[in-house]
Amino acid sequence: MKKTGAQIFVESLIAEGIDTIFCYPGGATLYITDALGDCDIRQIVVRHEQGAVHASDGYARASGKVGVSLVTSGPGATNTVTGIATAYMDSIPLVIFSCQVNTALIGNDAFQEADIVGITRPCTKHNYLVKDVKDLTRIIKEAFHIARSGRPGPVLVDIPKDVSASLGEFKYPDKVHIRSYQPTYFGHTGQIQRAMREIASAKRPVLYTGGGIILSDASHELTKFAEALSIPVTNTLMGLGGFPGNHHLFLGMLGMHGTYAANMAITESDLIIAMGARFDDRATGKTDEFAPHARVIHVDIDPTSISKNIKVDVPIVGDTKNVLHKMLEIIAEDKESFKDFQTSTDEWRKKVAKWKKDFPLTYQRNGGLKPQYVIERIYEITKGKAIIATEVGQNQMWAAQFYKFLKPRTMLTSGGLGTMGYGFPAAIGAQVAFPKSLVIDIAGDGSIQMNIQELATAVQHKLPVKVVILNNGFLGMVRQWQELFYEKRYTWTCLPCPDFVKVAEAYGAAGYRIDKEEEVDMVLKEAFRNNQPAFIDVHVDPLECVYPMVPAGASLKEMLLV
Repeated sequence: MKKTGAQIFVESLIAEGIDTIFCYPGGATLYITDALGDCDIRQIVVRHEQGAVHASDGYARASGKVGVSLVTSGPGATNTVTGIATAYMDSIPLVIFSCQVNTALIGNDAFQEADIVGITRPCTKHNYLVKDVKDLTRIIKEAFHIARSGRPGPVLVDIPKDVSASLGEFKYPDKVHIRSYQPTYFGHTGQIQRAMREIASAKRPVLYTGGGIILSDASHELTKFAEALSIPVTNTLMGLGGFPGNHHLFLGMLGMHGTYAANMAITESDLIIAMGARFDDRATGKTDEFAPHARVIHVDIDPTSISKNIKVDVPIVGDTKNVLHKMLEIIAEDKESFKDFQTSTDEWRKKVAKWKKDFPLTYQRNGGLKPQYVIERIYEITKGKAIIATEVGQNQMWAAQFYKFLKPRTMLTSGGLGTMGYGFPAAIGAQVAFPKSLVIDIAGDGSIQMNIQELATAVQHKLPVKVVILNNGFLGMVRQWQELFYEKRYTWTCLPCPDFVKVAEAYGAAGYRIDKEEEVDMVLKEAFRNNQPAFIDVHVDPLECVYPMVPAGASLKEMLLV
């Protein structure tokens, strides 16, 4: 029996094992919206299409599954672009279905028409315009394959309304073969052996690891590898949780707001072992002076990332999990080569340990409630067992510095694009994936207002996300730059904000306020116990800055510490 394109769409999602989509309706979605009413796929209707993509992104990061969104044509589709670009920069597997005007109207400036395929071409891994219902199952199968394989990323599929109404046969493909797309999962054996020889002869090695460790589920292998050779580990922002934040070998995050120990270890290292990281400018500082004494091994599944920003001595294209597994085999088989390794690197570990002891992350507890203290208390109360989403700015950096991420997929943040408004809908997506987990969005008073409308989504679907708003009355990170480099001219950054407690209550959520240090534990514990979505408005020192800080254009060793 023939089915409509809308029914074929739904059957294809079911065949892919999709149980949840984040969506917003419109005229062009109506056939698909109607067909979805007859299936068991959970439909989380958001209040803005950007929120739909961020929520599917948070769902994907927390669960490891592909996140799925569905929106209408024109402005519905264009509203997804920020979310798509966010996922693209951070290599998050999403499939975004946009609906389109009828095929005969495409190119005629029809009502609610936009060339979303052309608009998103620079920020998707691939995208499609479905022109015939006969192609729909193949395209959907390919879209999910491309999104989740190799270096993951977002794929957009644009479905004209008449295609969703057309009749066709439902036959879902068993497999995908795209001749021009064959990711390399296993590193070249010779290159891996060469890398291991470099490691065996190093005296000051550092493991520099990024989001690729988490995306390839390689955290266990990374920990075993670091422990086998006692090599210090630093994470990028995207890599936090990929190595236990309370481990004695962990140096903390590196880069612009990284720890003193991490940045100095990179600077004085003689061998950088980069795993699933892309040498982003926020991590490297001035590239001419990045790791000036070190040779570089770089493992990444994306060959275009290797030697893109930093010259690499030993490139290895492959999945980090597979490469680490092979490296562990070599260590086990060739114990003689590594017999004296730990002894020869002992002085290096002592030096790194001294940096950690002498220059810990710290702050002055005077002049009002400190945001760093609030983050520390969140960690102590949750014991590291929460899923933490962040917005972007000071709140994001304080969370990265003062919350110890113990497991992968517990830190959800916009690293590459730096998207304000990301954290709250991402937390909603994570809560959908893990309904029994404590999910917290650490926000600023500016960024929470970017997608504050999604509180209605959380209330409607009974998703008890907790939003801790570090309210300093400023766009804090921009204000910090104005203080340090623009003679304290706070242009555009001191913005009045609403009473967030009243806002929460107006939406039907719980609202709390914290003004003093002695209120922090009591209020946080009460809010975390509450089974409602909640805003916790924390009034913190308005002039607190994020330190350490590497100024733009400076090297990692040129940190401002106070």
